[in-house]
Amino acid sequence: MRNFLREWQGELKRVFTGSADALPEWVPRLAEGNDAGYHLPGSAVWAVHGSMTPIVAGIRALLMQSLHPAALAGVHEHSDFRADPLRRLARTIQWIFTVTYGSTAAAEEASARVRRLHAPVQGIYSDRDGSVHSYSANDPELARWVHLAFVDAFVTSHEIWGGSIPGGPDAYVREWAQAGRLMGVLDPPLTVAEMRRQLDNYYRNGDLLADSRVAETVGFIRNPPLHPLLRPGYRIVFAGAVYSLEPHYRQMLGLKIPRLGPFPLPVRLATKVTLGVVHFALGRGPGPSEQAARSRLRRLGYLDS
Repeated sequence: MRNFLREWQGELKRVFTGSADALPEWVPRLAEGNDAGYHLPGSAVWAVHGSMTPIVAGIRALLMQSLHPAALAGVHEHSDFRADPLRRLARTIQWIFTVTYGSTAAAEEASARVRRLHAPVQGIYSDRDGSVHSYSANDPELARWVHLAFVDAFVTSHEIWGGSIPGGPDAYVREWAQAGRLMGVLDPPLTVAEMRRQLDNYYRNGDLLADSRVAETVGFIRNPPLHPLLRPGYRIVFAGAVYSLEPHYRQMLGLKIPRLGPFPLPVRLATKVTLGVVHFALGRGPGPSEQAARSRLRRLGYLDS
């Protein structure tokens, strides 16, 4: 049993860090830098990103982002997500945690690096009417869609499974707007209401598309190539992400809340329990990225020693 638990914990850490027994090299570097960065302890961003709810939010964001044909074309035509999905996940986690916990220079450097990687991601796609358009991953409007889907996923997941957010959900949207600006989003929304209004405009304007490519992507997200020990928990968390979606987006994605005959399964409770188990496995208390940030903040006098 002890070996089983150790292997399970190791595989869990490998998913989030790329290694079962070593931190990514970028994590200790979060202790470097000469300013507080964009976010501080007690902020809405630290509260949300330091919880377990981003596990659900990340899946939800991927599902939502796949509905924009330009975003999906970029992933399918310029990404190795099928061959090495964990590498793509690790890069995303690095960017999120660097903007969350790093110095201003680190956050800006990480965002610039992502934008450089996005620079060659260009091509054409067909909309729902069959018209052909060009796309670029660094296009401000496409970046807006990705940002909105991200923020909506993280706010919604935390509202369902997380604790309170300092300043409320609007504070998270306002604070994480800086991440949107770093990625080229012009005038990102500053409130939940405005964020969801902008998000739904894509739906109302007919900019979203559910086709065979979306179905293929949803199938991959539903059944990624995870270690067998992680699959039962992942199935529950995936169901939680589906549960959190607005019904019209869920319908577009061809997804349903799991049911046993006429009765819906207790997805909300099962997801909460699963996140609690993951939290226990990863270790309670601040994660390594937060610890590194606190070390920098103590050095600079923002926190007591």
